[in-house]
Amino acid sequence: MLWSGWGDPAKASDLPGPVRKLLEDLLGVRAPETPAADLAEIRPPAPALPPAVLDELRAVIGPEHVRADDETRIRHARGRSTPDLMRLRAGDVSGAPDAVLLPGSHDEVVELLRVCAARRVAVVPFGGGTSVVGGLTADGGVMERYAGLVALDLARLNRLVAVDPESMVAELEPGLRGPQAEELLARHGLTLGHFPQSFEYATLGGFAAARSSGQASAGYGRFDDLVVGMTVATPRGTLELGRAPKSAAGPDLRQVILGSEGAFGVITSLRLRVRPAPRVRLYEGWRFASFAEGVAALRRLAQDGPPPTVLRLSDETETMVGLAKPGAIGASASGGGCLVVTGYEGAEEETRLRRERTAEVLAGLGGTPLGAEPGESWAHGRYSAPYLRDSLLAAGATVETLETAAFWSGLPRLYDAVRLALHGALGSPLVMCHISHVYATGASLYFTVVTAQSGDPLAQWEAAKHAASEAIVAAGGTISHHHGVGRDHLDAYAAEIGELGVEILRGIKERLDPEGVLNPGVLIPSD
Repeated sequence: MLWSGWGDPAKASDLPGPVRKLLEDLLGVRAPETPAADLAEIRPPAPALPPAVLDELRAVIGPEHVRADDETRIRHARGRSTPDLMRLRAGDVSGAPDAVLLPGSHDEVVELLRVCAARRVAVVPFGGGTSVVGGLTADGGVMERYAGLVALDLARLNRLVAVDPESMVAELEPGLRGPQAEELLARHGLTLGHFPQSFEYATLGGFAAARSSGQASAGYGRFDDLVVGMTVATPRGTLELGRAPKSAAGPDLRQVILGSEGAFGVITSLRLRVRPAPRVRLYEGWRFASFAEGVAALRRLAQDGPPPTVLRLSDETETMVGLAKPGAIGASASGGGCLVVTGYEGAEEETRLRRERTAEVLAGLGGTPLGAEPGESWAHGRYSAPYLRDSLLAAGATVETLETAAFWSGLPRLYDAVRLALHGALGSPLVMCHISHVYATGASLYFTVVTAQSGDPLAQWEAAKHAASEAIVAAGGTISHHHGVGRDHLDAYAAEIGELGVEILRGIKERLDPEGVLNPGVLIPSD
Protein backbone atom coordinates (compact mmCIF):
# COMPACT_ATOMS: atom_id res chain seq x y z
CA MET A 1 0.00 0.00 0.00
CA LEU A 2 1.08 3.56 -0.72
CA TRP A 3 2.85 4.70 2.46
CA SER A 4 1.04 8.05 2.70
CA GLY A 5 -2.18 7.25 0.85
CA TRP A 6 -4.39 4.44 -0.29
CA GLY A 7 -3.74 1.27 -2.20
CA ASP A 8 -1.63 0.61 -5.26
CA PRO A 9 0.63 3.61 -6.07
CA ALA A 10 0.24 2.77 -9.76
CA LYS A 11 -3.47 3.56 -9.51
CA ALA A 12 -2.95 7.03 -8.03
CA SER A 13 -3.78 9.89 -10.39
CA ASP A 14 -4.25 13.65 -10.41
CA LEU A 15 -7.68 15.18 -10.66
CA PRO A 16 -8.76 16.13 -14.18
CA GLY A 17 -8.62 19.84 -14.95
CA PRO A 18 -12.41 20.30 -15.11
CA VAL A 19 -12.84 18.73 -11.68
CA ARG A 20 -10.14 20.99 -10.22
CA LYS A 21 -11.92 23.98 -11.74
CA LEU A 22 -15.23 22.81 -10.28
CA LEU A 23 -13.69 22.50 -6.82
CA GLU A 24 -12.14 25.95 -7.13
CA ASP A 25 -15.38 27.59 -8.24
CA LEU A 26 -17.70 25.70 -5.90
CA LEU A 27 -15.63 25.45 -2.71
CA GLY A 28 -12.66 27.77 -3.16
CA VAL A 29 -10.15 24.90 -3.18
CA ARG A 30 -6.56 25.95 -3.88
CA ALA A 31 -3.47 23.80 -4.35
CA PRO A 32 -1.44 23.44 -1.12
CA GLU A 33 1.69 25.56 -0.88
CA THR A 34 3.78 22.79 0.71
CA PRO A 35 4.42 19.59 -1.25
CA ALA A 36 3.85 16.21 0.39
CA ALA A 37 6.81 14.68 2.21
CA ASP A 38 9.01 12.11 0.50
CA LEU A 39 9.41 8.74 2.18
CA ALA A 40 13.18 8.70 1.61
CA GLU A 41 13.59 11.96 3.55
CA ILE A 42 11.62 10.96 6.67
CA ARG A 43 13.17 9.55 9.80
CA PRO A 44 11.02 8.08 12.59
CA PRO A 45 11.85 8.83 16.22
CA ALA A 46 14.72 6.90 17.74
CA PRO A 47 13.43 3.58 19.10
CA ALA A 48 12.90 3.41 22.86
CA LEU A 49 12.73 -0.38 23.13
CA PRO A 50 15.65 -1.70 25.22
CA PRO A 51 18.00 -3.95 23.19
CA ALA A 52 17.61 -6.76 25.72
CA VAL A 53 13.83 -6.80 25.21
CA LEU A 54 14.31 -6.75 21.45
CA ASP A 55 16.52 -9.81 21.79
CA GLU A 56 13.80 -11.58 23.79
CA LEU A 57 11.28 -10.90 21.04
CA ARG A 58 13.70 -12.13 18.38
CA ALA A 59 14.15 -15.34 20.34
CA VAL A 60 10.39 -16.00 20.13
CA ILE A 61 9.85 -15.60 16.37
CA GLY A 62 13.34 -15.46 14.86
CA PRO A 63 15.44 -12.38 14.03
CA GLU A 64 14.18 -12.32 10.43
CA HIS A 65 10.64 -11.71 11.67
CA VAL A 66 11.49 -8.69 13.84
CA ARG A 67 11.95 -5.61 11.68
CA ALA A 68 13.17 -2.25 12.86
CA ASP A 69 14.20 -0.48 9.65
CA ASP A 70 12.86 3.03 9.08
CA GLU A 71 10.54 2.20 6.18
CA THR A 72 8.82 -0.72 7.91
CA ARG A 73 8.32 1.36 11.04
CA ILE A 74 6.88 4.26 9.02
CA ARG A 75 4.50 1.98 7.15
CA HIS A 76 3.09 0.81 10.50
CA ALA A 77 2.84 4.28 12.04
CA ARG A 78 -0.74 5.21 11.21
CA GLY A 79 -4.02 4.10 9.68
CA ARG A 80 -5.83 5.67 6.73
CA SER A 81 -8.15 8.33 8.13
CA THR A 82 -7.83 11.78 6.58
CA PRO A 83 -6.02 13.12 9.71
CA ASP A 84 -3.66 10.13 9.48
CA LEU A 85 -2.91 10.91 5.84
CA MET A 86 -2.49 14.62 6.49
CA ARG A 87 0.11 13.87 9.14
CA LEU A 88 1.91 11.36 6.94
CA ARG A 89 1.94 13.79 4.01
CA ALA A 90 3.45 16.36 6.38
CA GLY A 91 6.16 13.88 7.40
CA ASP A 92 4.75 13.33 10.90
CA VAL A 93 5.48 9.69 11.83
CA SER A 94 5.64 10.28 15.56
CA GLY A 95 3.45 7.24 16.16
CA ALA A 96 5.89 4.83 14.51
CA PRO A 97 6.54 1.63 16.50
CA ASP A 98 10.04 0.78 17.70
CA ALA A 99 9.83 -2.54 15.88
CA VAL A 100 7.39 -4.61 13.82
CA LEU A 101 6.83 -8.24 14.87
CA LEU A 102 5.58 -10.86 12.40
CA PRO A 103 4.56 -14.01 14.30
CA GLY A 104 3.76 -17.20 12.41
CA SER A 105 1.50 -19.07 14.84
CA HIS A 106 -0.93 -18.70 17.70
CA ASP A 107 1.64 -19.95 20.19
CA GLU A 108 4.12 -17.32 19.03
CA VAL A 109 1.51 -14.58 19.51
CA VAL A 110 0.77 -15.80 23.04
CA GLU A 111 4.46 -15.81 23.91
CA LEU A 112 5.05 -12.37 22.40
CA LEU A 113 2.19 -10.96 24.47
CA ARG A 114 3.58 -12.61 27.59
CA VAL A 115 6.99 -11.01 27.02
CA CYS A 116 5.51 -7.61 26.21
CA ALA A 117 3.30 -7.64 29.30
CA ALA A 118 6.22 -8.65 31.52
CA ARG A 119 8.48 -5.95 30.05
CA ARG A 120 5.78 -3.23 29.83
CA VAL A 121 5.90 -2.96 26.02
CA ALA A 122 2.80 -1.58 24.29
CA VAL A 123 1.46 -3.74 21.43
CA VAL A 124 -0.62 -2.45 18.50
CA PRO A 125 -2.14 -5.36 16.52
CA PHE A 126 -1.85 -4.62 12.79
CA GLY A 127 -3.79 -6.18 9.91
CA GLY A 128 -4.20 -4.26 6.67
CA GLY A 129 -3.56 -0.82 8.17
CA THR A 130 -6.93 0.52 6.97
CA SER A 131 -8.37 1.93 10.23
CA VAL A 132 -10.07 5.30 9.73
CA VAL A 133 -10.78 6.04 13.41
CA GLY A 134 -7.28 6.37 14.84
CA GLY A 135 -7.09 2.70 15.77
CA LEU A 136 -3.43 2.14 14.88
CA THR A 137 -1.57 5.07 16.40
CA ALA A 138 -0.38 5.01 19.97
CA ASP A 139 -1.60 7.92 22.06
CA GLY A 140 0.82 10.63 23.13
CA GLY A 141 1.51 9.19 26.57
CA VAL A 142 2.60 5.71 25.48
CA MET A 143 6.32 6.40 25.64
CA GLU A 144 5.94 7.85 29.11
CA ARG A 145 4.06 4.82 30.47
CA TYR A 146 5.71 1.95 28.59
CA ALA A 147 9.22 0.70 27.90
CA GLY A 148 8.55 0.71 24.16
CA LEU A 149 6.02 0.18 21.40
CA VAL A 150 5.73 -2.62 18.84
CA ALA A 151 3.34 -3.34 15.99
CA LEU A 152 2.13 -6.94 15.84
CA ASP A 153 1.69 -7.56 12.11
CA LEU A 154 -0.36 -10.71 11.43
CA ALA A 155 0.51 -11.01 7.73
CA ARG A 156 2.14 -14.43 8.20
CA LEU A 157 -1.05 -15.87 9.69
CA ASN A 158 -2.56 -16.26 6.24
CA ARG A 159 -3.83 -19.83 5.81
CA LEU A 160 -7.14 -21.45 5.04
CA VAL A 161 -6.92 -24.02 7.83
CA ALA A 162 -9.99 -26.18 7.17
CA VAL A 163 -13.33 -26.33 5.39
CA ASP A 164 -16.39 -28.09 6.82
CA PRO A 165 -18.71 -28.36 3.78
CA GLU A 166 -21.43 -30.10 5.78
CA SER A 167 -21.70 -27.24 8.28
CA MET A 168 -20.71 -24.59 5.69
CA VAL A 169 -17.98 -23.31 8.00
CA ALA A 170 -14.37 -22.49 7.13
CA GLU A 171 -11.48 -21.84 9.51
CA LEU A 172 -9.16 -19.08 8.31
CA GLU A 173 -6.31 -17.14 9.84
CA PRO A 174 -6.69 -13.42 10.54
CA GLY A 175 -3.85 -12.09 8.37
CA LEU A 176 -5.60 -13.01 5.13
CA ARG A 177 -6.60 -9.99 3.10
CA GLY A 178 -10.05 -9.99 1.53
CA PRO A 179 -8.96 -11.06 -1.98
CA GLN A 180 -6.67 -13.78 -0.59
CA ALA A 181 -9.50 -15.28 1.46
CA GLU A 182 -11.89 -15.21 -1.49
CA GLU A 183 -9.32 -16.85 -3.77
CA LEU A 184 -8.71 -19.69 -1.29
CA LEU A 185 -12.43 -20.26 -0.72
CA ALA A 186 -13.20 -20.12 -4.44
CA ARG A 187 -11.15 -23.31 -4.90
CA HIS A 188 -13.85 -25.00 -2.81
CA GLY A 189 -16.71 -23.23 -4.61
CA LEU A 190 -17.34 -20.96 -1.62
CA THR A 191 -17.41 -17.29 -0.66
CA LEU A 192 -17.68 -15.14 2.47
CA GLY A 193 -19.61 -12.48 0.56
CA HIS A 194 -17.88 -9.74 2.55
CA PHE A 195 -16.84 -6.84 0.30
CA PRO A 196 -16.31 -3.57 2.19
CA GLN A 197 -14.68 -0.63 0.42
CA SER A 198 -11.42 -1.64 2.14
CA PHE A 199 -11.73 -5.21 0.74
CA GLU A 200 -8.53 -5.15 -1.31
CA TYR A 201 -6.28 -4.38 1.70
CA ALA A 202 -8.12 -5.06 4.97
CA THR A 203 -7.76 -8.43 6.71
CA LEU A 204 -10.18 -10.93 8.20
CA GLY A 205 -8.88 -10.17 11.68
CA GLY A 206 -9.52 -6.49 11.10
CA PHE A 207 -13.03 -7.20 9.83
CA ALA A 208 -13.82 -9.02 13.07
CA ALA A 209 -12.03 -6.60 15.40
CA ALA A 210 -13.91 -3.60 13.95
CA ARG A 211 -17.33 -5.24 13.26
CA SER A 212 -16.97 -4.54 9.56
CA SER A 213 -19.97 -4.41 7.23
CA GLY A 214 -19.57 -5.11 3.52
CA GLN A 215 -21.27 -3.56 0.52
CA ALA A 216 -23.30 -6.75 0.01
CA SER A 217 -24.52 -6.84 3.61
CA ALA A 218 -28.19 -6.86 2.60
CA GLY A 219 -27.65 -10.35 1.23
CA TYR A 220 -24.73 -11.80 3.22
CA GLY A 221 -24.95 -9.94 6.52
CA ARG A 222 -22.26 -8.09 8.47
CA PHE A 223 -18.93 -9.75 9.21
CA ASP A 224 -19.86 -10.30 12.86
CA ASP A 225 -22.86 -12.28 11.57
CA LEU A 226 -20.41 -14.65 9.85
CA VAL A 227 -18.26 -15.41 12.93
CA VAL A 228 -19.21 -18.69 14.59
CA GLY A 229 -15.96 -19.24 16.49
CA MET A 230 -12.52 -17.83 17.14
CA THR A 231 -9.23 -18.35 18.92
CA VAL A 232 -7.86 -15.35 20.78
CA ALA A 233 -4.42 -14.77 22.31
CA THR A 234 -4.30 -12.52 25.38
CA PRO A 235 -1.55 -11.62 27.85
CA ARG A 236 -3.31 -13.99 30.27
CA GLY A 237 -3.48 -16.94 27.85
CA THR A 238 -5.84 -18.35 25.20
CA LEU A 239 -9.58 -17.99 24.66
CA GLU A 240 -11.38 -20.63 22.56
CA LEU A 241 -14.83 -19.28 21.72
CA GLY A 242 -17.72 -20.80 19.80
CA ARG A 243 -18.66 -24.46 20.31
CA ALA A 244 -21.93 -24.29 18.35
CA PRO A 245 -23.82 -21.90 16.05
CA LYS A 246 -25.89 -20.59 18.98
CA SER A 247 -25.87 -21.31 22.70
CA ALA A 248 -27.74 -20.51 25.90
CA ALA A 249 -24.63 -21.18 27.98
CA GLY A 250 -24.38 -17.70 29.43
CA PRO A 251 -23.46 -14.48 27.61
CA ASP A 252 -21.77 -15.02 24.25
CA LEU A 253 -18.12 -14.13 24.80
CA ARG A 254 -17.55 -13.97 21.06
CA GLN A 255 -19.35 -10.66 21.22
CA VAL A 256 -16.79 -9.35 23.73
CA ILE A 257 -13.99 -9.82 21.20
CA LEU A 258 -15.91 -8.74 18.10
CA GLY A 259 -15.48 -4.99 17.86
CA SER A 260 -12.77 -4.89 20.55
CA GLU A 261 -10.12 -3.49 18.15
CA GLY A 262 -7.21 -5.39 19.67
CA ALA A 263 -7.72 -3.93 23.15
CA PHE A 264 -8.72 -7.26 24.76
CA GLY A 265 -6.74 -9.78 22.74
CA VAL A 266 -5.38 -10.76 19.34
CA ILE A 267 -7.55 -12.96 17.12
CA THR A 268 -5.40 -15.77 15.71
CA SER A 269 -8.09 -17.92 14.05
CA LEU A 270 -11.65 -17.42 12.82
CA ARG A 271 -14.37 -19.96 12.12
CA LEU A 272 -16.65 -18.31 9.59
CA ARG A 273 -19.93 -19.13 7.91
CA VAL A 274 -19.46 -19.49 4.16
CA ARG A 275 -21.86 -19.64 1.20
CA PRO A 276 -21.74 -21.26 -2.23
CA ALA A 277 -19.98 -18.95 -4.67
CA PRO A 278 -22.68 -17.21 -6.73
CA ARG A 279 -23.27 -18.33 -10.31
CA VAL A 280 -24.86 -15.01 -11.26
CA ARG A 281 -24.03 -11.38 -10.37
CA LEU A 282 -26.31 -8.65 -11.67
CA TYR A 283 -26.42 -4.93 -10.81
CA GLU A 284 -28.79 -2.18 -11.94
CA GLY A 285 -29.94 1.33 -11.12
CA TRP A 286 -33.20 3.05 -10.17
CA ARG A 287 -34.11 6.69 -9.67
CA PHE A 288 -36.36 8.15 -6.99
CA ALA A 289 -37.52 11.75 -6.94
CA SER A 290 -36.27 12.42 -3.40
CA PHE A 291 -34.16 10.92 -0.65
CA ALA A 292 -37.25 10.50 1.54
CA GLU A 293 -38.99 8.46 -1.17
CA GLY A 294 -35.89 6.35 -1.65
CA VAL A 295 -35.64 5.71 2.09
CA ALA A 296 -39.26 4.54 2.15
CA ALA A 297 -38.52 2.12 -0.70
CA LEU A 298 -35.46 0.68 1.04
CA ARG A 299 -37.44 0.25 4.24
CA ARG A 300 -40.14 -1.67 2.41
CA LEU A 301 -37.58 -4.03 0.89
CA ALA A 302 -35.78 -4.51 4.21
CA GLN A 303 -38.97 -5.28 6.10
CA ASP A 304 -41.00 -7.21 3.54
CA GLY A 305 -38.18 -8.74 1.46
CA PRO A 306 -36.74 -10.58 -0.19
CA PRO A 307 -33.92 -8.00 -0.17
CA PRO A 308 -31.36 -7.74 -2.96
CA THR A 309 -27.78 -8.73 -2.14
CA VAL A 310 -26.69 -5.10 -2.61
CA LEU A 311 -29.04 -2.24 -1.76
CA ARG A 312 -27.82 1.36 -1.55
CA LEU A 313 -29.36 4.81 -1.95
CA SER A 314 -27.50 8.05 -2.67
CA ASP A 315 -29.06 11.36 -1.64
CA GLU A 316 -29.63 14.20 -4.09
CA THR A 317 -26.17 15.72 -3.63
CA GLU A 318 -24.26 12.46 -3.92
CA THR A 319 -26.30 11.56 -6.99
CA MET A 320 -25.68 14.96 -8.61
CA VAL A 321 -21.92 14.75 -8.03
CA GLY A 322 -21.84 11.15 -9.22
CA LEU A 323 -19.97 9.78 -6.19
CA ALA A 324 -21.49 6.35 -6.79
CA LYS A 325 -19.16 6.30 -9.82
CA PRO A 326 -15.81 7.62 -8.49
CA GLY A 327 -14.16 7.27 -11.89
CA ALA A 328 -16.61 9.74 -13.41
CA ILE A 329 -16.95 12.42 -10.73
CA GLY A 330 -18.54 15.57 -12.05
CA ALA A 331 -19.86 13.82 -15.17
CA SER A 332 -23.08 12.46 -13.72
CA ALA A 333 -26.02 12.33 -16.10
CA SER A 334 -28.49 11.13 -13.51
CA GLY A 335 -31.23 13.57 -14.42
CA GLY A 336 -31.72 14.62 -10.79
CA GLY A 337 -33.35 12.79 -7.95
CA CYS A 338 -31.65 9.99 -6.03
CA LEU A 339 -29.87 6.92 -7.33
CA VAL A 340 -30.61 3.45 -5.96
CA VAL A 341 -28.22 0.64 -6.83
CA THR A 342 -29.46 -2.93 -6.49
CA GLY A 343 -27.39 -6.07 -6.90
CA TYR A 344 -28.27 -9.74 -7.02
CA GLU A 345 -25.93 -12.68 -6.44
CA GLY A 346 -26.71 -16.38 -6.24
CA ALA A 347 -28.18 -19.22 -8.27
CA GLU A 348 -29.72 -18.20 -11.59
CA GLU A 349 -33.40 -18.94 -10.84
CA GLU A 350 -33.31 -17.59 -7.28
CA THR A 351 -31.57 -14.43 -8.47
CA ARG A 352 -34.14 -13.89 -11.23
CA LEU A 353 -37.05 -14.18 -8.80
CA ARG A 354 -35.50 -11.72 -6.30
CA ARG A 355 -34.76 -9.26 -9.07
CA GLU A 356 -38.36 -9.42 -10.37
CA ARG A 357 -39.82 -9.02 -6.89
CA THR A 358 -37.53 -6.07 -6.12
CA ALA A 359 -38.47 -4.40 -9.39
CA GLU A 360 -42.16 -4.74 -8.57
CA VAL A 361 -41.66 -3.08 -5.18
CA LEU A 362 -39.46 -0.23 -6.45
CA ALA A 363 -41.69 0.53 -9.42
CA GLY A 364 -44.78 0.40 -7.22
CA LEU A 365 -43.26 3.00 -4.91
CA GLY A 366 -42.41 5.45 -7.69
CA GLY A 367 -38.99 4.27 -8.78
CA THR A 368 -37.83 4.67 -12.37
CA PRO A 369 -35.65 1.87 -13.78
CA LEU A 370 -32.32 3.04 -15.24
CA GLY A 371 -31.10 -0.29 -16.56
CA ALA A 372 -27.86 -2.09 -15.88
CA GLU A 373 -25.36 0.72 -16.56
CA PRO A 374 -25.55 2.63 -13.22
CA GLY A 375 -25.31 -0.59 -11.21
CA GLU A 376 -22.55 -2.13 -13.28
CA SER A 377 -20.62 1.15 -13.19
CA TRP A 378 -20.90 1.25 -9.39
CA ALA A 379 -19.73 -2.37 -9.14
CA HIS A 380 -16.76 -1.67 -11.42
CA GLY A 381 -15.62 1.29 -9.31
CA ARG A 382 -16.70 0.10 -5.87
CA TYR A 383 -13.16 0.18 -4.43
CA SER A 384 -12.04 3.42 -6.10
CA ALA A 385 -13.28 6.11 -3.70
CA PRO A 386 -10.19 6.07 -1.40
CA TYR A 387 -7.99 6.80 -4.44
CA LEU A 388 -10.21 9.80 -5.19
CA ARG A 389 -9.69 11.04 -1.64
CA ASP A 390 -5.90 11.00 -2.16
CA SER A 391 -6.32 13.09 -5.31
CA LEU A 392 -8.57 15.58 -3.54
CA LEU A 393 -6.11 15.95 -0.64
CA ALA A 394 -3.31 16.60 -3.11
CA ALA A 395 -5.45 19.27 -4.79
CA GLY A 396 -6.00 21.16 -1.52
CA ALA A 397 -9.37 19.80 -0.41
CA THR A 398 -10.18 18.21 2.92
CA VAL A 399 -12.30 15.14 2.31
CA GLU A 400 -13.39 12.66 4.95
CA THR A 401 -16.19 10.25 5.71
CA LEU A 402 -18.21 9.49 8.81
CA GLU A 403 -20.97 7.00 9.36
CA THR A 404 -23.75 6.22 11.81
CA ALA A 405 -27.02 4.28 12.03
CA ALA A 406 -30.46 4.62 13.57
CA PHE A 407 -33.91 3.09 13.60
CA TRP A 408 -36.06 3.99 10.58
CA SER A 409 -38.21 6.38 12.60
CA GLY A 410 -35.15 8.35 13.71
CA LEU A 411 -33.29 8.34 10.39
CA PRO A 412 -34.64 11.67 8.99
CA ARG A 413 -33.75 13.54 12.18
CA LEU A 414 -30.26 12.03 12.24
CA TYR A 415 -29.68 12.85 8.55
CA ASP A 416 -30.66 16.49 9.04
CA ALA A 417 -28.72 16.88 12.30
CA VAL A 418 -25.39 15.67 10.90
CA ARG A 419 -25.67 17.78 7.76
CA LEU A 420 -26.51 20.90 9.79
CA ALA A 421 -23.61 20.27 12.15
CA LEU A 422 -21.13 19.90 9.29
CA HIS A 423 -22.37 23.05 7.57
CA GLY A 424 -22.21 24.94 10.85
CA ALA A 425 -18.61 23.87 11.46
CA LEU A 426 -17.26 24.23 7.93
CA GLY A 427 -19.27 27.04 6.36
CA SER A 428 -20.27 25.81 2.92
CA PRO A 429 -18.88 22.31 2.46
CA LEU A 430 -20.12 19.71 0.03
CA VAL A 431 -21.94 17.10 2.15
CA MET A 432 -23.07 13.89 0.50
CA CYS A 433 -24.77 10.86 2.01
CA HIS A 434 -25.83 7.34 1.17
CA ILE A 435 -27.48 4.35 2.78
CA SER A 436 -25.66 1.09 2.11
CA HIS A 437 -26.66 -1.19 5.00
CA VAL A 438 -30.31 -1.89 5.79
CA TYR A 439 -32.15 -3.91 8.42
CA ALA A 440 -35.78 -4.56 9.23
CA THR A 441 -35.55 -1.99 12.03
CA GLY A 442 -33.23 0.66 10.60
CA ALA A 443 -30.31 1.59 8.38
CA SER A 444 -26.90 3.23 8.24
CA LEU A 445 -26.02 6.72 6.98
CA TYR A 446 -22.61 7.24 5.37
CA PHE A 447 -21.55 10.87 4.88
CA THR A 448 -18.76 12.18 2.66
CA VAL A 449 -17.60 15.76 3.29
CA VAL A 450 -15.50 17.91 0.97
CA THR A 451 -14.29 21.42 1.82
CA ALA A 452 -11.39 23.72 1.03
CA GLN A 453 -8.44 23.24 3.37
CA SER A 454 -7.93 26.00 5.90
CA GLY A 455 -4.56 27.16 7.19
CA ASP A 456 -4.79 24.38 9.78
CA PRO A 457 -6.71 21.56 8.07
CA LEU A 458 -6.25 19.16 10.98
CA ALA A 459 -7.89 21.56 13.44
CA GLN A 460 -10.52 22.35 10.83
CA TRP A 461 -11.56 18.70 10.52
CA GLU A 462 -11.32 18.00 14.25
CA ALA A 463 -13.83 20.79 14.89
CA ALA A 464 -16.16 19.44 12.21
CA LYS A 465 -15.82 15.87 13.49
CA HIS A 466 -16.58 17.00 17.05
CA ALA A 467 -19.69 18.86 15.90
CA ALA A 468 -20.92 15.90 13.87
CA SER A 469 -20.29 13.48 16.74
CA GLU A 470 -22.27 15.66 19.15
CA ALA A 471 -25.09 15.82 16.61
CA ILE A 472 -25.12 12.03 16.24
CA VAL A 473 -25.32 11.51 20.00
CA ALA A 474 -28.05 14.15 20.41
CA ALA A 475 -30.10 12.72 17.53
CA GLY A 476 -30.01 9.19 18.94
CA GLY A 477 -27.68 7.58 16.41
CA THR A 478 -24.77 5.27 17.12
CA ILE A 479 -21.31 6.84 16.87
CA SER A 480 -20.19 4.11 14.46
CA HIS A 481 -21.98 1.54 12.34
CA HIS A 482 -18.91 -0.21 10.91
CA HIS A 483 -15.73 1.86 11.30
CA GLY A 484 -15.27 1.21 15.01
CA VAL A 485 -14.36 3.41 17.97
CA GLY A 486 -10.57 3.71 17.82
CA ARG A 487 -9.39 6.89 19.48
CA ASP A 488 -11.48 9.30 17.44
CA HIS A 489 -14.83 8.22 18.91
CA LEU A 490 -13.91 7.67 22.56
CA ASP A 491 -15.90 10.56 24.05
CA ALA A 492 -19.02 9.92 22.00
CA TYR A 493 -18.79 6.18 22.70
CA ALA A 494 -18.65 6.87 26.43
CA ALA A 495 -21.81 8.97 26.11
CA GLU A 496 -23.47 6.20 24.10
CA ILE A 497 -22.86 3.35 26.58
CA GLY A 498 -23.00 5.35 29.81
CA GLU A 499 -20.84 5.36 32.92
CA LEU A 500 -21.69 1.79 33.92
CA GLY A 501 -20.95 0.54 30.42
CA VAL A 502 -17.54 2.17 30.54
CA GLU A 503 -16.85 0.46 33.88
CA ILE A 504 -17.72 -2.91 32.35
CA LEU A 505 -15.24 -2.36 29.52
CA ARG A 506 -12.53 -1.37 31.98
CA GLY A 507 -13.22 -4.48 34.02
CA ILE A 508 -12.79 -6.75 30.98
CA LYS A 509 -9.61 -4.91 30.01
CA GLU A 510 -8.13 -5.26 33.50
CA ARG A 511 -8.86 -9.01 33.59
CA LEU A 512 -7.55 -9.91 30.12
CA ASP A 513 -4.76 -7.34 29.89
CA PRO A 514 -3.80 -6.33 33.46
CA GLU A 515 -0.70 -4.42 32.35
CA GLY A 516 -2.71 -2.50 29.73
CA VAL A 517 -0.23 -3.21 26.93
CA LEU A 518 -2.76 -4.05 24.19
CA ASN A 519 -3.47 -1.09 21.91
CA PRO A 520 -3.46 1.49 24.73
CA GLY A 521 -5.78 4.42 24.15
CA VAL A 522 -8.17 2.51 21.85
CA LEU A 523 -11.82 1.67 22.63
CA ILE A 524 -11.68 2.18 26.42
CA PRO A 525 -12.77 5.70 27.43
CA SER A 526 -10.32 7.30 29.84
CA ASP A 527 -11.19 8.63 33.29
